[in-house]
Amino acid sequence: MHDVGVCSWSLKPDGPAQLVERLRACGPAGRAVQVALDPIREARWDEHATRGALAAAGVRVLSGMMGTRGEDYSTLDTIRATGGVRLDEHWPANLGAASGNARLARAWGLDLVTFHAGFLPHDAADPLRAVMLDRVRQMVCAFADEGVRVAFETGQEDAPTLLGVLEELAAACPKGFAPGVNFDPANMILYGMGDPVAALSLLAPHVRQVHVKDAVPTAVAGTWGREVVVGTGAVDWARFLAEVDRRLPDVALVIEREAGADRSADILAAADVLARHLPGRVRVREARA
Repeated sequence: MHDVGVCSWSLKPDGPAQLVERLRACGPAGRAVQVALDPIREARWDEHATRGALAAAGVRVLSGMMGTRGEDYSTLDTIRATGGVRLDEHWPANLGAASGNARLARAWGLDLVTFHAGFLPHDAADPLRAVMLDRVRQMVCAFADEGVRVAFETGQEDAPTLLGVLEELAAACPKGFAPGVNFDPANMILYGMGDPVAALSLLAPHVRQVHVKDAVPTAVAGTWGREVVVGTGAVDWARFLAEVDRRLPDVALVIEREAGADRSADILAAADVLARHLPGRVRVREARA
C-alpha cells in the first residue's frame, strides 16, 4: 500500500498556516506532506508553530527535503555548473546545512531527507567525480550521525551513472545508511536522461520515495523540457505505476508540481491519476474535523 502526499514547496506557502490551508485544498493527498526543511532550519518558519499547525490539521510528515546553496536553474548549463555539491565556495555552508537539517529531521522523527546531489560525472577518471562523491559521502554521514537516511533526486545524470555512484558510495558510508533514490520520472524527461520506466527498473532496489510529476521533452537540444499536469505528458503512467507497485509495493508517492497557475487543481488531477492506475493500492489519511 502506497502513502500519498504533497511536496510543501509545490504550494508556495508563506508560512505554516498557509501551508495547511493549501494542503486542505488538495483533497485527501494533502493529508500527508514532504516538508522543505531549510525554511525551518533557518528560522524563517517557527519550528514549533509549523509542527503544531500540521499536527492540529492531522497532516502526517512523510519525509524532508533540503536544497543546496548557489544553485541556478536558469538554464541547463547554469544548473549543470552550480547544482548540488559542485560549487567549492558553497561547500562548507552546504555541509553545515546538511548537519542542521539532519538534527531537525531527527527531532521531527523523520527517517528520510531528499536532495539533488548535482550532475554526477559518469567517467571514473574525471577528477570532479571524486570530489563530488566525497562531498555527498560527507553529507550522508552527517545525516547518518542523526539516524536519518538520504535519497538523491533522479534526472541530473542517467540511471547507469547514478547506479554506479550508489554502488560506490555504499562501501564508503555507514552500514545501513547507504544513500538511496528519490525517483522523479519527470526529471528524467526534463533533463533528457532516458526513459523513466527503464530507469526505474534499473534503480528500483535503491528507490526510497517517488515524486509524482510529468513533463514533455524539449524539441531543442540543450534546453529544458517542460513540466505539465500529471497525465498530460510523456510519462507512461500505466507502465510506470505498474512497475512501482510490482517492485516497490510500499514506497510513498509524493505529488510535486513546480509550474502552473493552479497548483492545488493540478495536484488533485495527479491524485486522480494515482487512484485510477492503483485502485485500492493508495492510502490517504482520514480528514480531521
